[in-house]
Amino acid sequence: MGSGQVTDWQGKHVTVAGLGVSGVPAARVLHARGAVVTVVNDGDDARAREQAAELEALGVTVRLGDGATLPEGTELIVTAPGWKPDKPLFTAARAAGIEIWGDVELAWRLRGPDAAPWLAVTGTNGKTTTVQMLASILKAAGLRTAAVGNIGVSLLDAVLGDEEYDVLAVELSSYQLHWAPSLRAHSAAVLNLAPDHLDWHGSMEAYAKDKGRIYEGNRVACVYNVADKLTEDLVREADVEEGCRAVGFTLGTPGPSQLGVVDGILVDRAFVENRQKNAQELAEVSDVNPPAPHNIANALAAAALARAFGVPPTAVRDGLRNFRPDAHRIAHVADVDGVAYIDDSKATNTHAAEASLASYESIVWIAGGLAKGATFDELVARSAGRLRGVVLIGADRALIRDALVRHAPEVPVVDLDRTDTGAMLAAVQEARRLAVAGDTVLLAPACASMDMFANYNKRGDAFAQAVRELGA
Repeated sequence: MGSGQVTDWQGKHVTVAGLGVSGVPAARVLHARGAVVTVVNDGDDARAREQAAELEALGVTVRLGDGATLPEGTELIVTAPGWKPDKPLFTAARAAGIEIWGDVELAWRLRGPDAAPWLAVTGTNGKTTTVQMLASILKAAGLRTAAVGNIGVSLLDAVLGDEEYDVLAVELSSYQLHWAPSLRAHSAAVLNLAPDHLDWHGSMEAYAKDKGRIYEGNRVACVYNVADKLTEDLVREADVEEGCRAVGFTLGTPGPSQLGVVDGILVDRAFVENRQKNAQELAEVSDVNPPAPHNIANALAAAALARAFGVPPTAVRDGLRNFRPDAHRIAHVADVDGVAYIDDSKATNTHAAEASLASYESIVWIAGGLAKGATFDELVARSAGRLRGVVLIGADRALIRDALVRHAPEVPVVDLDRTDTGAMLAAVQEARRLAVAGDTVLLAPACASMDMFANYNKRGDAFAQAVRELGA
């Protein structure tokens, strides 16, 4: 099918792999364009049957409980991003020379000739915040935009809806990038790279390679993290358009072609005349909410992408001032007896937790949950000097406890062996007992939540509720 737009879908046999948030809209869109659509889905639960009935009413064929067999006559597969590359369905498709696209690839191919360019963001942590900051900055510049992709509005809806955009701020996961071979962003950023989803990608090299796809064909700027050499390596390896530049962001003083921080000011030495000598003030560190180090890095990455698109400095400042982070991202819940209680339930891996722990000086840390194959030695070794005490919860807490024994043996640890609904209140009470005025009690679990909670939001809500009970 090549890498151009596909204009004629009439009678084309397309298999959509997976129902869910991306599969259902993909099936609808393709069916509406005249494709012969078959949806295959591993699961056969009540929700899947409900979605299947809706699609079958339109005339789409749905096969539940069999996502492995390649339907007869398939000419293209459009997959949900989470389906692993080694699935039997894909093995069969590759053997038959059938292309496999993800929802992002489909959206990219369905864009009209005058479609809004994409400013794209990926990374292990900070993607959503950075994309939301970017959208806020673009709006402050008077541009019609939306934060889309792995967040909020689906890309298919943004590309095919009636709303007209000047530019889109697009969050992309490594899964989505894996299945998006022809995507070409105006400019893109890889915020950071740490081991994550390795069970899906198979290796750190494969994970990094999929993240690096975001730079392919960039026109103006490939934005990388000066503190994370892996991101710069990906820029070097990317095949970009003539004249596209590597632009770094750093929490230190920026060199030419970088954005950074000087005396509490965010400055730009990339998108200015004579960048050897000149720097442009963009905003103050205090304009970033919250001004934690990793969040300042997010702001610099967002600013770099906005500046690559030609946004004036005042829009960067106003956009950052207007931005409000989502819940459960280093959210200040309350101060009780001189102790600050911070909810960073979104810190579901070690890299995110390390950034969170680096934001405070004296911490009682609440951690634990599902480790997803992670190890904790490096995290604990780097953060040991900040820990006043630790309260452990969740299924894999022993892995963190063992790392604490090895790297922070003098730090008091409370190991809560319970997973009931009252466990979070008990954890907060234990943390209060360990904390003294001036400390921060930080929920930054470094683990997924599904052993005890439906998701990280529910975990954060339970923490906030427990803190409010302390205050009362």
